[in-house]
Amino acid sequence: MTKINHREHKQSNKKAVKVTVIGAGIVGLATGVELQRAGLQVEIIDKEGVGAGASQGNAGHFATEQVFPLADPRLLPKLPGMLLDPLGPFRIRPAYFFKALPWFCRFLINMLPNKRLHNGQGIKRLNQASITAMEELASFCNCEELLLLNGSLLVFEGTAIDEVEKEFTHYRDAGVEVKLLTGEEVRTLEPSLSQSVTHGLFFTHVGHTSDPYQLCQAFSQKFIALGGRLSINELGKIEPADGGETGINLALSSGDIVNTDKLVIASGAWSKPLVKQLGHKVPLETERGYHLMMPQKSSLSRPVASYNRKFIITPMTEGTRLAGTVEFGGLQAPLNESRADCLFPHGKALLPNLFADAKACDGERWMGFRPSLPDSLPVLGSSSNHKNVFFSFGHQHLGLTWSAITAKLLSQQMSGEQPDIDLSDYHIDRFN
Repeated sequence: MTKINHREHKQSNKKAVKVTVIGAGIVGLATGVELQRAGLQVEIIDKEGVGAGASQGNAGHFATEQVFPLADPRLLPKLPGMLLDPLGPFRIRPAYFFKALPWFCRFLINMLPNKRLHNGQGIKRLNQASITAMEELASFCNCEELLLLNGSLLVFEGTAIDEVEKEFTHYRDAGVEVKLLTGEEVRTLEPSLSQSVTHGLFFTHVGHTSDPYQLCQAFSQKFIALGGRLSINELGKIEPADGGETGINLALSSGDIVNTDKLVIASGAWSKPLVKQLGHKVPLETERGYHLMMPQKSSLSRPVASYNRKFIITPMTEGTRLAGTVEFGGLQAPLNESRADCLFPHGKALLPNLFADAKACDGERWMGFRPSLPDSLPVLGSSSNHKNVFFSFGHQHLGLTWSAITAKLLSQQMSGEQPDIDLSDYHIDRFN
């Protein structure tokens, strides 16, 4: 006898509610799948198409060990040097400094102990549920092979043992599953790593994907198989019809007007002007992240991040991805090739044999936009101004990590269920 999933079929006897999701990145796609399987009729609209932005170029790391808000007071003494270094891991473009200043003022406020504790708890709640949610969603979308649960490493080169132990304790006390390894123990796990690695932290409940873009494609294919619709277009004006009582009118760049019952803004770094139309102000800023995709395929079994070099290496289907760095420069400035190329010497230092005969110019340079809020939490849940409008954006460095769990939670809320996690800490009005 076939078991019926009542959640997926509860609306089958009545006209399906039409939902429009703006954004076909990993967050929007996961949301579309969850809403479609819950019985709603969903259309996803994106100006470029499936996984065209940060979702295809991220490090592929399901980073559940990253439970600490980015607003860390330990950054303060390091900030001047970091910001002045044009190739440093954390930089503001000089021309963008004053535009980014209001965001940084809020960022500094979130370093206060009580705010940092609160924000860290909000991150943990999502992280603790994220791997299970992604496993379930990947299985539902028939792409389990794209989710690899081999953990990840944070490696140290010549760092004093006291500092290494302090980092270990920092993670362990935060509830992260972690093991402290010697350099030899690290190389037992990953023999190709350099002899310069003296210690490592092994995060055991962490995963990665060998191809973030193919993960987006798999979600897209399942979404369409469920009856969902994808269209390439750009949203211009949002107009709630009759105060939202008869739906929401969306004016598209094609000239078409789409009427929808419910709207989800999942547009990542481009969400700010859209929510402004709906009467909400959010301090959303763009972190420009870079990668250098090298064609050499490594023998690594998991992502390897460097404590000293502030970057990450992930084994991918098509080669080895070197990723990292934060640059504040908005959505308009072009890619800075040197910020991608500067990752290569770090990769060569950790994987000397793999890259012995390689050059940075052998790799593919890429830059994408992370949507970041100063408290390191996403905007997730309903609008207080319009009852049929919902949000899922601002996932900062954890868009891939949180995509499945935030999709599940939003689907629960939009279907009239009690979400598994209280969404109040992620509400858009927290910035008022």
